[in-house]
Amino acid sequence: MIEIKTSSLSDGEFNRGVFATRDIKKGELLHEAPVIAYPNDQHEHIEKTLLADYAFEYGINHSAILLGYGMLFNHSYEPNAHYDINFDNHTFEFYAYKDIKAGDEVLINYNGEVENNDPLWFNEEEEGD
Repeated sequence: MIEIKTSSLSDGEFNRGVFATRDIKKGELLHEAPVIAYPNDQHEHIEKTLLADYAFEYGINHSAILLGYGMLFNHSYEPNAHYDINFDNHTFEFYAYKDIKAGDEVLINYNGEVENNDPLWFNEEEEGD
């Protein structure tokens, strides 16, 4: 259903993204990414690594590193997918927000909510430099 390929949207070291291998219907589960959660007071250690750009908020007092393809979805303010956190299963569940055509890149809003257009944390840091 999904695969990792080179993305023109990514300007990082790896330039990867998640792409649909077939047509995906709105509401369809795309991926369940297992979570490695850690208390927020340990995030200062993660901040010293490349993983800092990939950590997700996980509840009130925790952050999380996602396994599987979870950390490879690129951002859009007009996403075609979204995620829900399943705390019981310790997973992030990625769903099609709208129909996705085979070959399209699967995109999420990094702010966590589809319609949240707040500036992204890494863009705020660049503007402050």
